[in-house]
Amino acid sequence: MPKDFKKYYIIKAPPSEVYMALTNQKSIELWTDDAAEMTTEPGSEFSLWGGSILGKNIAFEENRKIEQEWYFGDQEEDSIVTIILHPHKKGTSVELRHTNIPDKDYEDFSEGWDHSYFNQVQEFVEDDGLPD
Repeated sequence: MPKDFKKYYIIKAPPSEVYMALTNQKSIELWTDDAAEMTTEPGSEFSLWGGSILGKNIAFEENRKIEQEWYFGDQEEDSIVTIILHPHKKGTSVELRHTNIPDKDYEDFSEGWDHSYFNQVQEFVEDDGLPD
């Protein structure tokens, strides 16, 4: 039975910098230290961590929202990732919703969101690693 994951993160940078870190291919390659393919074109495919995560971009609202489908083999129901960026007194409040995560992958992905994804984004934007 697939599971859903929802969590909030506070990142000490404005929403525009967090958005760029999550959608700009060069930025993603810097904070993941791996190959990535990403555009903000709805319907385009993306690849993170050298192909470890694959999916399709659904919709974007600049500096505010990212919606993607993440692929899990031959899973019947789409696994949808929605990231909403809210201005916050400390920078940005990131609202993450990831639906229909296969049961066998849930623990890896919930840990991955914390440690591999948003922890690295936090360090990246706080160190001003954004490309010019």
